[in-house]
Amino acid sequence: MAEYTFYTHPMSRGQIVRWALHEANAQYEQVLVDWEDKPARFLEANPMGKVPTIVHHHGEHDHVVTEAAAICHYLAEMNAPDLLPREHEKADYFRWLIFAAGPLEQAVLTKVMGWNVPQDRESTAGFGNYERTIDTLDAWFAERHFVCGDRFTMADVYVGSAVDWGLQFGSISERDAFRAYAGRCSARAAYQAGKAIDGKLIAEIQARENQA
Repeated sequence: MAEYTFYTHPMSRGQIVRWALHEANAQYEQVLVDWEDKPARFLEANPMGKVPTIVHHHGEHDHVVTEAAAICHYLAEMNAPDLLPREHEKADYFRWLIFAAGPLEQAVLTKVMGWNVPQDRESTAGFGNYERTIDTLDAWFAERHFVCGDRFTMADVYVGSAVDWGLQFGSISERDAFRAYAGRCSARAAYQAGKAIDGKLIAEIQARENQA
């Protein structure tokens, strides 16, 4: 049995975790989840029916981890200590990992859905407003190569995916710092290996749909 069971769909946030699995050099068994017919063992692991989900077969125990940001950090803890933050990097690492999973995702989702937060309610919203959120992230990467400065860490898998996808789909504003950061992330061998697998799976799905 592989060390991890990886429940995913190629057109999902599972792409983030596949990249993380490859960065961590973790051995995994892929289980593709059909949106309309989800496996019972997957729903036992994650009753919300959300991908990505991993199950870590660790000794005599199985540990379920959900939420892509949590999975990324867990994989670094278990398999890739070199991708964990050093003591002086921890503040930046955890700040921006949670920023991307919280305020950034909220801001992007709000924009995509066409929702408007009234100015007098911005203090209630976890991200304030979209422009301030994007400007804050832009300012950080304008002076740094990666989340923790010059060194790639597992936080960059999650934050880098958010920026990469945002630029691809137009949900994050075009900024020079974002383009440069996304380019550094996408140049990594693990990123390219994961994208190649998911790209092939997507092509196969689309071919079957075209034949139906």
